[in-house]
Amino acid sequence: MENIINTLAPYALNFAMAIIIFIVGRYVARILTNLFKKFLGKSNVNETLKVFLGNVIYGLLLIVVVLAALNKLGVQTTSFIAILGAIGLAVGLAFQSTLSNISAGVMIIIFRPINIGDVIEAAGVSGSVEEINLFNTIMKTPDNKVIIVSNSNIIGSNIINYSKKDTRRVDFVFGIGYDDDLKLAKDTLLTIVNEDPRILKDPAAFVAVKELADSSVNFVVRVWVKSPDYWGVHFDTIEKVKLTFDKKGISIPYPQMDIHTHKVD
Repeated sequence: MENIINTLAPYALNFAMAIIIFIVGRYVARILTNLFKKFLGKSNVNETLKVFLGNVIYGLLLIVVVLAALNKLGVQTTSFIAILGAIGLAVGLAFQSTLSNISAGVMIIIFRPINIGDVIEAAGVSGSVEEINLFNTIMKTPDNKVIIVSNSNIIGSNIINYSKKDTRRVDFVFGIGYDDDLKLAKDTLLTIVNEDPRILKDPAAFVAVKELADSSVNFVVRVWVKSPDYWGVHFDTIEKVKLTFDKKGISIPYPQMDIHTHKVD
């Protein structure tokens, strides 16, 4: 019995030390993870990203603690590290597309090219952003359809963010007939845009003759508005121009072709 005790005593001590290393190490890992989350919270990092990175950090620290405890027991951890590396490589290859979406999601959340509520056009679709998670971005179209796009497709394409700036420019093209009063039409267009309180005075509205087309003289009208007012000004201005032109006898020609016939004996 004495020989058995003398033989097992070092192992019992190592086992006890391994347990202490595991318990203390896990406690320290939690403290470090919480400190990391607090640091991310002060940096205004998205809550989803904060939770995800916190779990990753805690998992990596816990692996280090387990390896340290096993090493105290006399287990060769070199083989375990090699096995973990092989498993990590296999998982990375198997979930390559998923990891690509996660990395793209992290980039979107950190660099914030888009935010919740923004109206964007990306990956061949457009709509307002309702949710950004680690795997995909969820958008809603104006007709209330839900579009789910992979984050890798968002990052891998050109992103047009219509809500990033406070103001937007609304462009119009209006045509009048060649027989109509050019000066009257220009003054009418200026009056219409200047009377709309939603249209900004600075930059000032721009109205000019764009081209002498086949069937019409085309005016270009450019005005600046606050981003939320874009579509309201767009539709209302088109309607008001048509009604005002009708009252003042200014025609809006449609494409037409004059055909001249010659009688041949």
